[in-house]
Amino acid sequence: MPYIVVKAYPKDPAIQKEVAEEITRVFTEKWGCPRSAVTVRIESYEPDVWQKTVKEQEIDPQADKMLILEGEQQF
Repeated sequence: MPYIVVKAYPKDPAIQKEVAEEITRVFTEKWGCPRSAVTVRIESYEPDVWQKTVKEQEIDPQADKMLILEGEQQF
């Protein structure tokens, strides 16, 4: 705990590692869990499949549960 999955357009592996480290830092500082408890995975999706694969299948059906939706705070 926690297990964080980031789905995004492809980025350079170095950027992915930086983002994973920053996510881990936030969870250890704000969530209060040890680093050893944090698991981060980044899944890359090409822009031409994002809409159908992620937005329509995962985001839209769960829109009422999003904390930030398309950049806008939902809480």
